[in-house]
Amino acid sequence: MNIQTAVQKAQLFLKEKKIKTPVLDSQILMSEAIKKEKEFVILNFDKEISNENLEYFDKLIQQRGKGEPVAYLIKKKYFWKYKFTVNKNVLIPRPDTEVIIEEVLKLTKNKDSLNLLDIGVGSGCILISILKDKKNFYGTGIDISKKSLDICKINGKNLGVISRLKLFKSDIDNFHFRKYDLIISNPPYIEKSKLKYLEKDVIGFEPKQALDGGIEGLTEISKVINGSSELIKKNGFLILEIGFNQKRKVKKILENKGFYIKKIIKDLSNNDRCIISMKIK
Repeated sequence: MNIQTAVQKAQLFLKEKKIKTPVLDSQILMSEAIKKEKEFVILNFDKEISNENLEYFDKLIQQRGKGEPVAYLIKKKYFWKYKFTVNKNVLIPRPDTEVIIEEVLKLTKNKDSLNLLDIGVGSGCILISILKDKKNFYGTGIDISKKSLDICKINGKNLGVISRLKLFKSDIDNFHFRKYDLIISNPPYIEKSKLKYLEKDVIGFEPKQALDGGIEGLTEISKVINGSSELIKKNGFLILEIGFNQKRKVKKILENKGFYIKKIIKDLSNNDRCIISMKIK
């Protein structure tokens, strides 16, 4: 069978299974099956594929049909300018989260050397992207999941920043290591009652502890703000990703902990996504 026939059959199957992007997913999974770039797949539709590769491709398509995200199937996700290793132990990096990188780079464009903390570091996509772009910055990542930290370590090594990266298994309540110039966090912020309404790709496969923000979606955000108020230097920045409807409540928590709200950033869909605050007292 050639690539075109296999891909077309896969597209029809994924369409029947109500997968939103059957064409793109089929091409990406074919590139994984034959270990070539997606462009090769598109430009070589007439090429025959081996039975072994076809079997692997069919297996990937079946798993995708059950809702398993493409990133977990191919064990990688592109974020910012880099390729990150991911698996079911870490949240899949989203394009909307790249606004955090943009804002950090704007805020620190005249800074030579800073110490950063990422609370709930996960795959490391935020912190490692910043360290890649700022060669004299040093980063610390904490997470309650050792398996997440293992993935972060792999990404730190693969992207050449491991010598500037420290990782600790800890929650924010029990972390008291030094003071930081800048703290970033993309904490769980989805209301517990709303989890069941998430797309099956998300709730069925991504780690629940990285999604569940408690009754109002503010449990983990509050912890991050409380911990950050002790760990951040005066005039240091705290950059938080939030849910689209949480701006008012999060601003209030920040202000009660001595933070000044500098800026609210919107994401690609024009929803409030990121709060930039400064510790002033």
